[in-house]
Amino acid sequence: MIDLNAATWRKSSYSGPTNDDCVEVAVGIPGRGGTVVPVRDSKFPQGPVLLFGRSAWSSFIERLGD
Repeated sequence: MIDLNAATWRKSSYSGPTNDDCVEVAVGIPGRGGTVVPVRDSKFPQGPVLLFGRSAWSSFIERLGD
């Protein structure tokens, strides 16, 4: 199990003016098989978290810029 209690979360700079319509990301979290990138809904921070492998997250971010 990955402990996210000490994670530092950040919101996208593209968030709406109230900063409540976005996702939050924490980086540099050690996990099984390497570093993982947790992603959660900013409106429900105590809710579920999706975990992406570092390379999968990097590929996703690269595709956003296309």
